[in-house]
Amino acid sequence: MLSTRSGSTRSSSTQSSSTRSGSAASRGVQSSTARGRKIGPVDWIARGVAGLLLVATSACAGPGAVPAAGPGVRPATAAASATPSATASAGTDSAPLDPATTPAVNAPGVGAPHQQPAFASKALAVLATLPVKGRAPKTGYSRDQFGPAWADADHNGCDTRNDMLRRDLKTIALKPGTRDCVVLSGVLNDPYTAATISFLRGNATSTAVQIDHVVALSDAWQKGAQRLSAAQRLSFANDPLNLLAVDGPANMSKSDGDAATWLPPNKSYRCDYVARQISVKSSYGLWVTQAEHDAMVRVLSDCPNALAPTNRPAAAPAQAAPAPAAVPAAQAPAAAPIAPIAPAQVQKAPAPAPAPAAAVSYANCTAVRAAGAAPIRIGQPGYSTRLDRDGDGVGCE
Repeated sequence: MLSTRSGSTRSSSTQSSSTRSGSAASRGVQSSTARGRKIGPVDWIARGVAGLLLVATSACAGPGAVPAAGPGVRPATAAASATPSATASAGTDSAPLDPATTPAVNAPGVGAPHQQPAFASKALAVLATLPVKGRAPKTGYSRDQFGPAWADADHNGCDTRNDMLRRDLKTIALKPGTRDCVVLSGVLNDPYTAATISFLRGNATSTAVQIDHVVALSDAWQKGAQRLSAAQRLSFANDPLNLLAVDGPANMSKSDGDAATWLPPNKSYRCDYVARQISVKSSYGLWVTQAEHDAMVRVLSDCPNALAPTNRPAAAPAQAAPAPAAVPAAQAPAAAPIAPIAPAQVQKAPAPAPAPAAAVSYANCTAVRAAGAAPIRIGQPGYSTRLDRDGDGVGCE
């Protein structure tokens, strides 16, 4: 009798499942159970069939259907997915913000393939030397083609991002125990937006100030960097000439655009921005597209005397050759007079040579500022290229 009832129940449940939703079948099984009947093996089978139908019904809801969140489940939001983490990528080149360690490199031949433009070269004149070509395919590009992000390419013991933050930020605070490397806070006078930005190192705050490649890595790859050696591309990605601390959102909006597709919102900085791009492309043998060339010319038409940034010193002034001595006219030889006997000369001891001036040397820009010598210019006592990371002849700005 029990098996008959169970079979009847199974038949009833199966028919009900085929005509109603899985949830209704489940309620039928629950109601029969509620009447006090003992649950047998067939009942468990019926429940299993009802569960399969319920899953099938949910699966047919379509790819766009999103099940409602149950109690205690927090739905994912776009804002949560956009929140940067401690190792979040900044900009468009996948470079991590605030790297926990300094990537060490030991690549021979690091450096630009060409010298930077000569001192006081006009940007328009340097632009005229750049080849004009079409954009090459982006095939094969990745951030890894330019070496480890923010590598210590100059071997000063500090990563490139913090080098640039120390150069471009004011009133900085440094993390103890990092040998004046890691910047904890500071103030940026942003060249791209003309805004004043307070920088605070942290998971959710470091993105406010990003380090921009003035000539984007992807743009460089498509305009000649494919032909550079790995060491030269590493130099390109870490060259102070090609790096600026800027407003994070502005850097993100730039992406990998060139002068034809993006210019700083701060119009007063556009001449300097384009001149720096020209200097970078000249130093690394890169070309420009026709649209990019024309955009640069339009910008520089407002500042035709703008100079291309360079780390090369001014040329020493040429000294005029001395005039030849006049040759006296030939004269008849005169009788040689009898020379008087000269008194004996008393030799005087030579005056002591003045003591050489003590050499001036500064360990870093902190020492320069403490001595009241900042900014320090090329040719001044204590000037060193390691104090002048952007190579413009002025250190510890």
